[in-house]
Amino acid sequence: MLLVVDVGNTNIVLGLFEAQDLRHNWRIETNTRRTADEYGIVMRQMMAAAGVAAEGVKAAIVASVVPPLVGTMHEVVTRYFGLEPLVVGPGTRTGMRILADNPREVGADRIVNAVAAFDQLAGPCIVVDFGTATTFDLVSPKGEYLGGAIAPGIGIATEALFIRASKLPRVEIIRPPAAVGKNTVHAMQSGIVFGYVGLVDGMVARIRSEVDYAPRVIATGGLAPLIAHDAKTIDVVDEMLTLKGLRLIHERNH
Repeated sequence: MLLVVDVGNTNIVLGLFEAQDLRHNWRIETNTRRTADEYGIVMRQMMAAAGVAAEGVKAAIVASVVPPLVGTMHEVVTRYFGLEPLVVGPGTRTGMRILADNPREVGADRIVNAVAAFDQLAGPCIVVDFGTATTFDLVSPKGEYLGGAIAPGIGIATEALFIRASKLPRVEIIRPPAAVGKNTVHAMQSGIVFGYVGLVDGMVARIRSEVDYAPRVIATGGLAPLIAHDAKTIDVVDEMLTLKGLRLIHERNH
């Protein structure tokens, strides 16, 4: 089995692939203060709870947007799985040309998503990732990464609203009954959910207006289904897109 590890700013997402099939996936809170031993023990315990023997893992790949955890995850894989992981970074064979001004600045997760999206849609596409940040990434008809946009994530925006507005409560991020809220909670949920629907549709329309082809839109991230319910521009939702991209990159390097 192949272990794929996506280290994000909020969560670390793990997956186990058997050939092309994603058999298991888990989430762990990202915490730069945790040691490799802590992460290693937690990972092995989660696998054991799912009836998976760590010895069955024969290869691993790691992508991280949290620099302090790159070395930690490398140590986890080497010490607790006895493997040398492939760490996605400059020089990793992705099969995709990166046409950004400085390719080294582009987050590993954005490249991984772009690789998976182009493989899945087999044509030009826009990837919308609802993570700690909400990112938009454009892939050309030739499978080239062209760049994108970065906006505050839904969780960040919601938390900022609670922290900076003393009378506003923390609210659950769910779809409200209507755009016009009849109470404070529904009004906040409307602004958050429908506001991000408008952000997505507006950004996609603007990106499409700058190219002479019609890229399809694929959304990923935990809140993708919520926003896709009302967004008119999202064609496909795949919450496991990043893990699939890691599998593809591992194959291209082995």
